[in-house]
Amino acid sequence: MGRLTKDPEARYSQGEKPTCIANYTLAVDRRFKKEGEQAADFINCVAFGKPGEFAEKHFRKGMKILISGRIQTGSYTNRDGQKIYTTNVVVEDQEFAESKKQEATPPPATNAQMDDFMSIPDGIEESLPFD
Repeated sequence: MGRLTKDPEARYSQGEKPTCIANYTLAVDRRFKKEGEQAADFINCVAFGKPGEFAEKHFRKGMKILISGRIQTGSYTNRDGQKIYTTNVVVEDQEFAESKKQEATPPPATNAQMDDFMSIPDGIEESLPFD
């Protein structure tokens, strides 16, 4: 679970049935931090097909999302002839981790709204059959 560092970048494969390939990076807070160490890890993610289309359409920079998937490593040679190693999470499932922020906070409950609740008599805890 983390926040998107920027909007997903989507492209489509060539061929008879083009497939969406969306790339995005999640900033994931570390649970335990050592003095002077960065506070987050940046996880590169790639979503293929329908998940990629969903990410392209709905995900935006700063959103908190939850993903699950598998780790995939690879390598390529860049233009300078250097071998570059990659590690990505191939997204299998993704979802929003928080609701959209409401523009106005809801008003506090009034006594009229609270009247719908049943009053619990004092001392009832002693007569309940479970601990």
